[in-house]
Amino acid sequence: MAAKKTTILIIEDNDDIREGTKEILELTGYEVYTASEGKTGVDLALKHLPDVILCDIMMPELDGFGVLYMLSKHQQASTIPFIFMTAKAERADMRKAMELGADDYLTKPFDDIELLNAIETRLKKRKQLESESINLKNLYLSEEEQDILLQELVQRSRLKTYKKKQAVYEEGDTPLYVYFVKTGKVRRFLHYLDGRELATDIHAEGSFFGYGAVLLQQQYTDNAETLEHAELALIERDNFFELLYRKPGIASKFIKLLSGNIRGKEAQLLAFAYDSVRKRVANALIHVADKTLSGVIADECLIRISRDDLASLAGTANETISRMLADFKDEKLIAKEGNAIRVLSLNKLRHIKQ
Repeated sequence: MAAKKTTILIIEDNDDIREGTKEILELTGYEVYTASEGKTGVDLALKHLPDVILCDIMMPELDGFGVLYMLSKHQQASTIPFIFMTAKAERADMRKAMELGADDYLTKPFDDIELLNAIETRLKKRKQLESESINLKNLYLSEEEQDILLQELVQRSRLKTYKKKQAVYEEGDTPLYVYFVKTGKVRRFLHYLDGRELATDIHAEGSFFGYGAVLLQQQYTDNAETLEHAELALIERDNFFELLYRKPGIASKFIKLLSGNIRGKEAQLLAFAYDSVRKRVANALIHVADKTLSGVIADECLIRISRDDLASLAGTANETISRMLADFKDEKLIAKEGNAIRVLSLNKLRHIKQ
């Protein structure tokens, strides 16, 4: 199949110049359209959307400035490289042409080399801009486009079922996967030197985790285990990187997630340093509730978390958790439902005093 020829539109009222320029360009391999006046030139430009437009300035009825102005009002035609041709070389004309958006300016008489160089330069520039536009499109993906690409990645990955309290990875392991929670919940935590645990995050259905170590290409510095029966998608490291390289917008998404994680850790450290135990336990309940609701706006929520895990998340002892939960129950902030905790008012917990 023959490659599509590059098309050029010549708008020129001088017959000799128009036909002479057309002949040169056709001999060079371009497909050429011609118009002897501005209004016909605009019609041909909108109909064929040529790769380059050569246009005389001084024409009857509609001059070159008018042609450029009219085409600038049409989105598809406004990006076509536009080169003015004129016998007038006054600086005022050149300045006006460039202010209107012309890409180049040829002063008659011009030779074949000047003409061809001007066209080739504009074509290369347009190709470069189109390439940059594609890269920008890949960089700035909509949330919907990001979700579709990531779901496709998840669907191509292996699913693994985990029992409650089963380890997903441990500190010092080499990262092989990015994990996606299909069902259930996963907690990430650190070990104190004395063997106690500090929970750093909880991941509910629809969330990714483990990508920090993959992106840094370093061993895990924390631990991850399931809080309940869970199903995880194991996204292979190479497939994850391939998507990031192909769609930089996805990389941008994970950079934002990492930034959010860092801000979350900073807030957690400040809370441990300055918040009362009462406030820390309230914040731990809110954190679990927010993960359970997954963006749903509600003031009441049923959460399932053991006292050990809640103590780990709040950075306190089990005995303290039992005492705080009893106080919250007396204050009608929570209620016990079997092994679960019903938060009766997230808003009140958020505004609990120190």
